[in-house]
Amino acid sequence: MQDIADRIGVSKVTVSKALTGKGDISESMRQKIIQVANEIGYLYNAKGKMLKMDLTYSIGIITSEKFFGQDDYFYVKLYKTLSEELEKLNYTSMFNIVTFENEKNLNVPRMLLEQKIDGVIILGQLSREYLNKILECKFPTIFLDFYYDNMRVDSIITDNFFGMYELTNYLIENGHRKIAYVGNLNLTSSIQDRFLGYYKSILEYQLEFNEDWVIKDRKDNSEWAEMKLPQNMPTAFVCNCDKTALKLVEQLTRMGYSVPEDYSVVGFDDSEHARISVPNITTVKVDISEMSRVTAKMIAKKIKNKDRKYGRVLIHGKIVVRDSVKRMNQF
Repeated sequence: MQDIADRIGVSKVTVSKALTGKGDISESMRQKIIQVANEIGYLYNAKGKMLKMDLTYSIGIITSEKFFGQDDYFYVKLYKTLSEELEKLNYTSMFNIVTFENEKNLNVPRMLLEQKIDGVIILGQLSREYLNKILECKFPTIFLDFYYDNMRVDSIITDNFFGMYELTNYLIENGHRKIAYVGNLNLTSSIQDRFLGYYKSILEYQLEFNEDWVIKDRKDNSEWAEMKLPQNMPTAFVCNCDKTALKLVEQLTRMGYSVPEDYSVVGFDDSEHARISVPNITTVKVDISEMSRVTAKMIAKKIKNKDRKYGRVLIHGKIVVRDSVKRMNQF
């Protein structure tokens, strides 16, 4: 740092501030110092900083194997963008996919027990009992893409309620009066909130609500199952996710029906499933980049100040119109 200071004609303190991103120096001077540092081969001693601050600069990202089936893409993409955002803040990520057996037996990852991380991000909903076991380790923690009301843990979720409310409104605006919801309400807070958004739209337009039109796509253990369609069929199906929408389109096709000519189908997430479906599925695009950016910044701030609280943070999505909705007669 003294060599850099001598070459530019500033103090070593100024160089230190520029290289650590701290202090009240101009951006032009900061860039000049960084340029000279690169020219002379200066390497910032991150390990020394870690020892000084008692930090590992590693974040544990924990998820469940139930989210990583053969053709499940959403959490793969979310993890990828999240790790990239953490890297921008000089954090590495340690990824752990919890098996069904470890979740059942409450076996938490060794990276927590051995204090190898500074904070924890839980990616996707795990059991309350397992999460309580993780919280006992006293790391700054964020729930990503889910929440539990009785746990005072900061969470970041897409606006599931409003997104599905708008999507159901879109179907109604296209003339649909009989609309079903497809998803197991026992599985996650996201599926429940998406159902509530759908239900609010049905109530506001004073449409018929039939309990047979709440259709399960999975068993309570998250295993996929054949959907039991009602005898009194709706004209449109609101699916809790794009994978469910794709499976429903395939099931209707096997039964001899055509989408959207016979039935309209919409999904949620804007995952790969919506794009590989024939027809392509109208859906709600989840802003994965923004969710990842906010999560990375939030965990970094919580590590520096363990008393900092954010509550539940909503990230808005937007409707992506494709080919799976038929326009019917208007009201």
